[in-house]
Amino acid sequence: MSAPKAVHHYFQKRILFVLALLVGQTFSVFSQSRSTIWFKQPARNWNEALPVGNGRLGVMVFGKESEELLQLNEETLWSGGPVNRNPNPGVAKYLPQVREALFREDYAQAAKLTQNIQGLYSEAYQPLGDLLLKQMLSGTSTNYYRGLDINNATSTTRFTVNGVTFTREIFVSAPAQVIVIRLTASKKGALAFTAAVRSPHPVTKQLLGRDELAVRGKAPAHADPNYVDYNPKPVIYSDSTGCRGMRFDWRIKVRSTDGTVAADTAGLRIQNATEAVLLITAATSFNGFDKCPDREGRDEKQLAANYLNGALTKSFDVLRREHITDYQRLASRVQFRISGSPTPNLPMDERLKRYAEGAVDPELESLYFQFGRYLLISSSRPKREGELGVPANLQGIWNPMVRPPWSSNYTTNINAQMNYWPAEMVNLSELHTPLLDWIGYMAATGRETTKNFYNMGGWTVHHNSDIWGLSNPVGDKGKGSPSWANWAMGGAWLSQHLWDHYAFTGDRAYLQRYAYPLMKEAAQFCLDWLTEDKQGHLVTAPATSPENIFITEKGEKGSVSVATTMDMAIIWDLFSNVIQASEQLGIDADFRKTLLDSKKKLFPLQIGKKGNLQEWYKDWNDEDPQHRHVSHLYALHPGREISPLTTPAFADAARKTLEIRGDGGTGWSKSWKINFWARLHDGNHAYKLLRELLRLTGMEGTDYAKGGGTYPNLLCAHPPFQIDGNFGGTSGIGEMLLQSHDGLIHILPAIPDAWKEGEVKGLKARGGFELDYNWKNGKLDKLTVRSKQGGNCRIRVYNSLKAAGNVALKTANGANPNPFYKMPANQYQTTSPETPANGTFVYDLTTAPGKEYTLTAVR
Repeated sequence: MSAPKAVHHYFQKRILFVLALLVGQTFSVFSQSRSTIWFKQPARNWNEALPVGNGRLGVMVFGKESEELLQLNEETLWSGGPVNRNPNPGVAKYLPQVREALFREDYAQAAKLTQNIQGLYSEAYQPLGDLLLKQMLSGTSTNYYRGLDINNATSTTRFTVNGVTFTREIFVSAPAQVIVIRLTASKKGALAFTAAVRSPHPVTKQLLGRDELAVRGKAPAHADPNYVDYNPKPVIYSDSTGCRGMRFDWRIKVRSTDGTVAADTAGLRIQNATEAVLLITAATSFNGFDKCPDREGRDEKQLAANYLNGALTKSFDVLRREHITDYQRLASRVQFRISGSPTPNLPMDERLKRYAEGAVDPELESLYFQFGRYLLISSSRPKREGELGVPANLQGIWNPMVRPPWSSNYTTNINAQMNYWPAEMVNLSELHTPLLDWIGYMAATGRETTKNFYNMGGWTVHHNSDIWGLSNPVGDKGKGSPSWANWAMGGAWLSQHLWDHYAFTGDRAYLQRYAYPLMKEAAQFCLDWLTEDKQGHLVTAPATSPENIFITEKGEKGSVSVATTMDMAIIWDLFSNVIQASEQLGIDADFRKTLLDSKKKLFPLQIGKKGNLQEWYKDWNDEDPQHRHVSHLYALHPGREISPLTTPAFADAARKTLEIRGDGGTGWSKSWKINFWARLHDGNHAYKLLRELLRLTGMEGTDYAKGGGTYPNLLCAHPPFQIDGNFGGTSGIGEMLLQSHDGLIHILPAIPDAWKEGEVKGLKARGGFELDYNWKNGKLDKLTVRSKQGGNCRIRVYNSLKAAGNVALKTANGANPNPFYKMPANQYQTTSPETPANGTFVYDLTTAPGKEYTLTAVR
């Protein structure tokens, strides 16, 4: 195309764009409300900015007109270096003393002794820095728009000044591993701006040409947690060993522009432009959890250059097309729609306020579900060849602070696991793998932790971990409270994720070569950790119920006791999964028998005097009856020991526990309660909590005692922001729609009255089944089952069905023959999941691998 024609073509597109914009100002876009989070003003703070990411690189977009702020992260940039695997030598001698004190019921002395069995705190996830786009504007902006479209993972900011419309489009490409920013003006030559950089770390800036700037520095050698206030230097950069302090390199380059470009270390300057495309990328020297990031680190400069050079071979349109194709390959697998009146097209802050005041907004609820999927896609990608991916942390990949809340680490007494609860069911199994890979690294340090701290075998992780695979009890050698620092069940809980990935995918090679050996070693630690009480039960000692405090019958407060319900439920779950895995693999019969025998001796679940599931070894009261942690209901969710279909008496006790705990709590706590109520098949109560989770809050800081909610950008408020609340909310909605942990596939197990009609496509069930279905008046209308593995598909529904064609649909009888649905031996079971009740129907459908089957309601 010749230059004059190209210019003519460009302005034709611009005219059409402006006309469309003018029309759209009145009507906006109806579909926006379904897929877009948008605002009429820039973000006032971080909790109103919009997150974009590709799993490795993250950006928070503020949308400011004259000085746009883009806060940048790279997932492997952490403080510190490989962990000291024996940070407190000789402390194993205290364990017998702790147990002796516990069995004579001196809980205060036991806690004091337990405090000796502590190591060091985790390191902290770090920000890269900020990009500031200082745009030269003369006049006040109008027609302002700032939005995040989760259909294409793109943020757009648009406003008009003196008749000129300026647009910024930002996305983070996973195929190209770059952040792409396109700035345009509706008038030729009207775009002028400076791209400046800053970092909270000591950095050097280097020009790499007239249109490229590099920012280079090191993360801290150590950063104290934000709650530690006793060290004069909480952040230390100096390190003489070359083993602590990760190097980083990030680049900004002008990909293309029709304007003029000039540069110095203050930034890149573009003038007289109509369009400019900037590329940003970054890399660190991280070379693995066990490698010194400095002297053994990768060449971050070469890595950053490689990313950038690869992206430069592609035009903006190609980069954008490849980004959207890659993102939608994951995002489009699941669709979820709730029927109802269309929502007025409102900015998200106004929409959340309206919702909190009681407005009906089914599209907001389905958007929130998909936003959780968006966040997982954006913060947890499988590692590519030559890459070293890590799991989504406490804030996903978005963090602006050198000492972020709780170090933005992996908190393994709930939060790290909650991040990945939805991964399998919402058809994002491969996004689970960063956590699964990381479990192997934590096990490597965990083997030495169990040896050095307890003189035991196997592996485990305690309350916190980080990029270095920390596994020791934290607390800085006696300064932490045992109520959280000395909880020893992290490895056992994480092992549930190893099993679930197999249960959903049926990947036998993965189970045999990777998951089962790790699960077995976690079980071995539990066998060593368990000890007999006076009644001959196997108990954990010391045991805590994170992060709660009990009051004994003598009125004494404590946190360290014996056989907390959470401990016993996690071990029951782990033993059950290892038993089932060994059966499917046909190996380890002797070890399986050991687990079966030990499982029978585990300290039993107990129903307390209030009819609730007892949390502690004895029927003690809680210091805070409405404590945010409801850890002892692990047996209900994410475990499978308690269920209304199999253990109704204990399900009633779990319900009573939730009634006593109340519906309050922080963001992630409320999310967990949504999952609990869904598992109890109480959709209306789950829905009530979902509405409360979406309560608009502007609360800053870490005053989580006042409870959480949702920030204007839909990120969950603990407060502060913790991404686990978003993922837990998505998981809770998934559990309301579909459950497959109970020996069968339970469709619409907790559908609320408010969702009378809707449709979902692409949800996954255990055993490799993928389901599409719609419902009307709360009853299933049409169901399509796609079978990846084959085998019996047992379905529990609330109305009768018939099969299309020659498909044989039978009333279920006896135990489910599908090995993925074999129920673990459970001493509390009094009914079977096949038992018809309350108008339910249970069917068996024989399936073949790769086939699709359609069932419809009998009318």
